[in-house]
Amino acid sequence: MRKKTPEQICPCGSGIDYARCCGRFIDGGGAAPDAVTLMKSRYTAYVRAAQAYLLATWHPTTRPAELDLVTTSQPKWLGLSVLGQQVHDPDHASVEFVARYKISGRAARLHETSRFVREHGRWFYLDGEVRDTGSGA
Repeated sequence: MRKKTPEQICPCGSGIDYARCCGRFIDGGGAAPDAVTLMKSRYTAYVRAAQAYLLATWHPTTRPAELDLVTTSQPKWLGLSVLGQQVHDPDHASVEFVARYKISGRAARLHETSRFVREHGRWFYLDGEVRDTGSGA
């Protein structure tokens, strides 16, 4: 068996092929089965600048009109750690995570608890509470 290149492995940290992991949602159009999977696929979409997927999985009540993920000041995403998840009821969940990144050569991290809602069988990102940000990898 040949070793997978970094480009083939999914950025979400699963260790498996992008196509079998988050790619099946981002590129294939399938619906993530739960909030954690959606959160991981959205992280991967940020890494890959998949703006259409991010907008499509953002709840219409909180979704921005557009995203610009191709400007020169975008972060270089370095890794994702899921710290926990809470299922509040069948249609509401939250996921706490830390995403590490570099921007302008400086290491930083985003520690957030994201809220998700399921409508008509599909999960959507609603909003998030940033716990802290700052230097450190």
